Amino acid sequence: MKIKGSFLIIAAVIAILFYNAAYVVDETEQVVITQFGRIVGNPKTNPGLKFKIPFIQRANFFAKNLLDWDGDPGQIPTLDKTFIWVDTFARWKIVDPVKFFQTVNNPFNAIGKLNDIIDPAVRNFITSHQLIEAVRKSNRELELDVYDEGRQSEEKRQIYMIEVGREKITGGILNQAQPKLAEFGIELVDVKVKRINYVEEVRKSVYGRMIAERKQIAEKFRSEGKGEAQKILGEKERDLQLIQSEAYRTAQEIKGKADAEATILYAEAYGVDPEFYSFIKTLEIYTQSLDDKSSLVLSTDSDFLKFLKEFPK
Repeated sequence: MKIKGSFLIIAAVIAILFYNAAYVVDETEQVVITQFGRIVGNPKTNPGLKFKIPFIQRANFFAKNLLDWDGDPGQIPTLDKTFIWVDTFARWKIVDPVKFFQTVNNPFNAIGKLNDIIDPAVRNFITSHQLIEAVRKSNRELELDVYDEGRQSEEKRQIYMIEVGREKITGGILNQAQPKLAEFGIELVDVKVKRINYVEEVRKSVYGRMIAERKQIAEKFRSEGKGEAQKILGEKERDLQLIQSEAYRTAQEIKGKADAEATILYAEAYGVDPEFYSFIKTLEIYTQSLDDKSSLVLSTDSDFLKFLKEFPK
């Protein structure tokens, strides 16, 4: 029993020693071994199972892959005295874990160093260039001259020409910050501007100007539409008058021809017996002018009553 108990104690001690001595390095990690706070040997950058002296040595793990840095948005004036909010971000990695351990020791302190170095570099480059340089990255022709014509359009294009551009500005920030971070075992891989925006006061004036421009364009469209509408209405009235005049002329021609033919027929019909025509017409006049409410005073010699006088009693 004593032998068995001793064996179990020895096995437990060996297991504890093995557990404390062995460590695993992941593909995304690198390890610096320290003994009583001092670095021992070279950093372990290859993945796999590693060993150290238990209880005496300590494994300090650091990331080997890309790490992110997100700057705090800040208000920065540009060279043309326009205040803007600039929000940047960066990617960095630990390339010298020994130097990193000796200087900043941990990622939290490293973020503080990145803030102290990248933020001033961003401010320096933004204040050294005009706003358009931080916004645009090429001289690609903007789709802003749709409503302009001729020389005015060309002048508008010239306003937005750049000499540096955002890509060179971020490249300059990277080149300025990288040497200062190298002494901490950090490599700054990339710096980008996430967002640029006007401050509240400038934003309101810009929005007001944009609204005024859109209203001006809308009013231009409306006036052009009214002009086109009046033109269409004028053409419609002209065509309508033309159609009506042509129809009236045609109707008058047809009516004139009909009246002429009727007159010829009447003349031919009444020419056969003029006395009968006179008699019929006189009777029509009697019918229209003489009734029970009419009073007519004529002499006996009037031709109007000649047919009544000739009527036998």
